[in-house]
Parts: sequence; structure tokens; C-alpha cells
Amino acid sequence: MDYGRILNRAWHIVWEHKFLIILGVLVALSSGLGSSTSSGTNLQNTADSPSTEFGVPLPDTWFDPGAWGSPAVPLWLALFLIGLGLAIALVLWVISTLARGGLIAGAAAADRGQSTSFSQAWSAGWKRGWTLLGIGLLPAVPGLVLLLLGGTGFLVYMSNASTQLGIPAVRNVAVIVAMLACLAVPLILALELLRALANRACMLEGLGVIDAYRRGIRVLVDNLGPALVLFLIQVAVTLAMVILLIVPGVCLALCCLFWPVLVLFQGSVTAFFSTMWTLAWREWTGATLAGEPHTG
Repeated sequence: MDYGRILNRAWHIVWEHKFLIILGVLVALSSGLGSSTSSGTNLQNTADSPSTEFGVPLPDTWFDPGAWGSPAVPLWLALFLIGLGLAIALVLWVISTLARGGLIAGAAAADRGQSTSFSQAWSAGWKRGWTLLGIGLLPAVPGLVLLLLGGTGFLVYMSNASTQLGIPAVRNVAVIVAMLACLAVPLILALELLRALANRACMLEGLGVIDAYRRGIRVLVDNLGPALVLFLIQVAVTLAMVILLIVPGVCLALCCLFWPVLVLFQGSVTAFFSTMWTLAWREWTGATLAGEPHTG
């Protein structure tokens, strides 16, 4: 497998079909989603609370939620904001998933020398939308399980039960969640790789969810060495860009006026790597690469 040719071809396809960068930006929308927690407590000191000093509960009341005062945000408002955040995250995930399909269809059409555009690529992803969404659910399962476990541990920590269980029990819950997270990371990476291949089986061969994963596993097993090399190349290129651009990236991130530049850069990188895997898939499955015969 000529890795240099695939990387060079991927670069030229993205450069000549810049709408792929826009699709890359849409794909990157969900990759930057994260969770954050905010303190909804009032830390002001009260005269009738001898267990606090400078508004912070003393050690014997750290696990007593009442020691932290009444919530600064009403419960209904907190639930509304959480629901709104989840709804926005779901919409972004759907858009990102459809854009993945569009990237694959657009790159494959460009590699075949066919005329393609943003609307054609997006339409191809839209037509296979339900299958793409089904494929995308599997890698999300470990993260969802971790989220539920982490939420359960947090509720135990903040509930009255934590006072009865004591610090060791709460610490044990945190350790268990951390261990599960460490175990889930390689699983999530493996599922993401399979998802990438299943997406291509869906878009380029018209397979359903289960058949797409079966096809992806078969192609991966038959081309495990080249796939690992491509994965390592992607990791190496990503690390090199992070190292070289960490200072300019921080400077750009600090100035919101340059955020569109960062978004476009991330979209370009996403489009490049997606195109790289699409070209690799076409070669592994016996398709032609830019009109050239398959060389294996």
C-alpha cells in the first residue's frame, strides 16, 4: 500500500473540493462537546452557622449538603438548562453524523473523477441518515455508561447517603469510575475505528447497520497492518500539529476574533483524515484510486 500516494491524493482532493472543509467543520461540531459543572451553591457565611468559616464548611460538614447553603439556581431552571444543553448536543451530533456521510460520498466521488458539490454530498449523507445514526450509536454506549456511573457517583457524593457512608465509600466510588474510564478508552477507540469503516460500508456499499459493521470488521481484519499504519500516521500528524501550533493556537483561542480560523483549521484536518480513510477503503475493497488499478 502506497501511503504517500494516499496522503498526497487526500490533500489534493480536499484542496480542489473545498466544500469538504465545510463538511469537516460540521463533523467537528460534536467532537468539541464536553461536559462542565458549575457551582450552584451560596458560600456566604451566616451568623447562625458555627460550622463554617469564611463561607466554607469545615471538614466535619463537607459531606452535608445543607452546610453549603440553599441553591443559587432554582431546580426547575437547572433542569431546563440541562435539558436545553442535551437537546443542543443531540442536534449537533445528528448534523455531525450526516456530515460524516457527506464527507465520504464527496471524497469518493472526487476520487472517481465525478462532479460533486456540497449539496450532492450532503444529500447523500441525508439519504443514509438513519443508518449512519444507528452506526454512530454503538461507540456512544461506553461513554453513556460512564456518564451514568459518574452521575450516580456524584449523586451519592452529594446526597445524605454520603454522610452515612463516609469518605472512604465515596472515594471508592470515584476510584471505580476512574478505573472503568481507563478501561473504556481503548474500547471507545476501537469502536470509533470500526465506526469509521462501517460508515464507509454504509455510504459506498449501501449496507445496513449490522451488515456495515460486519463488513468493516472483515475489511479491518484483512488489512489490519495497513490500517494500524494509517492510524499511527494520523496520531503522529496530529501530535506534530499540536506541538507546532500549541503557542499560535493558544493565542488564537484567547482572541475570539480568530475563532473562525481555528474552526476552519479543525474542519480542514477532519476533512483530510476522513478523505484519507475513504481512499484507503476504496483501495482495500478493490476499487480504483484516482483511476489507477488496485495494487493491493
